[in-house]
Amino acid sequence: MIGLALFRLRDLRCLGASTLLNSVGMMGEVVVLGWLALELTNSPFWVGAAMGARALPLFFVGVPAGVLADRVPRHRLLIATGAGLALITAVTGVLTWLEMVGLGQLMLLTIAAGALRGIEHAARQSYTHDVVGAPALVSGLAVLGVAMRVGWLLGSLAVGALIARFGSGPAYLAVAAAYLAGALAMLPASAPTSVAVSEPDSMWEGATAFIVAVRKDRTLLVLMMLTAGAEVLGFAHQALLPSLSRDVLHTGPEGLGVMNAARSVGGILGLIASMRGFAGGGGALFVLVLVAFGGSLIGLGVAPYLVGFLGVALIVLVANAAGALADLLAQSLLQLSVPRHLRGRAGGAWVVAIGFAPLGQLQIGALASLFGVSAALGASGLALVALAGATALLYPRLRAL
Repeated sequence: MIGLALFRLRDLRCLGASTLLNSVGMMGEVVVLGWLALELTNSPFWVGAAMGARALPLFFVGVPAGVLADRVPRHRLLIATGAGLALITAVTGVLTWLEMVGLGQLMLLTIAAGALRGIEHAARQSYTHDVVGAPALVSGLAVLGVAMRVGWLLGSLAVGALIARFGSGPAYLAVAAAYLAGALAMLPASAPTSVAVSEPDSMWEGATAFIVAVRKDRTLLVLMMLTAGAEVLGFAHQALLPSLSRDVLHTGPEGLGVMNAARSVGGILGLIASMRGFAGGGGALFVLVLVAFGGSLIGLGVAPYLVGFLGVALIVLVANAAGALADLLAQSLLQLSVPRHLRGRAGGAWVVAIGFAPLGQLQIGALASLFGVSAALGASGLALVALAGATALLYPRLRAL
């Protein structure tokens, strides 16, 4: 398979190891953040707000992060952001362990980590393109997607168990160690010699030039819109997993860890099937995958009353297989739609799109508080199906990509 052959590239091996370790920290942070916010507030709305704080900076830092990734050696950015995330989560862990953290401090520290994560996302996508090249980009991103979800699987199970046994403070410290290990894994990596990392214009000019390009290229704008829709209406379901685990299914943090593990397994299975890449038709496939993603969330809304915990975990797996494919196609189509000197900013465009996530997490948390978890999941899934279908009808050029 193309994906396995790519591991002959030393830089991709470094990037894969870094991605896996970074993702242990990322999913571990999701688990402990959701559980700690629920312990502090007993409110699914505030859990959604805390999850939204992770993504809130992305909308604002996306374009500058993309410009930075086009100017600074991208592997160095990955090292720096990993170290920064380790520091922030270590501080959070110490404050939590000492029982000195409140919701306000938790939100501020989470927002700071989110800003660094925006830079990391833009640099990681564009560096993947640098290492594997355009023909193997889909396979390269799929390989890293599998590594990411293996990390999610390990992080969700390990941190869920750590919370149950030792509490949220030590769990945050474990997250910090994973982030630091991910940064260290990039030390042997190099900058591809064919990639220029500086431009004569200013950061502001680089950002405004990309905004103008997005306004002129409707395809790029539509891809960003669908990516944002998947984030707001699809991936926001993770904000309800703590409430689904504790209040609907009546499982503890171990159950939350299992459901997050199911997300990871689903993503791995979806991405393994994509490693051969695709020869055209990526836009049509993107629409179909979004429809499947939305439909699975509708099923997740009714599953607790029909199939129990194991059935819910299975549907979470299916939903996240579709979500992983949607994420892969969004990143690939955005990277392939811009010239070489804008690769970092294409990654930044994706960061801006996923920066709409707080809207989804807040709305799904509010819907759950008002109408219940099942109604919130069903409404979000139905809206995602409608968005994908309407876009395919109103912008037929997307289906031809």
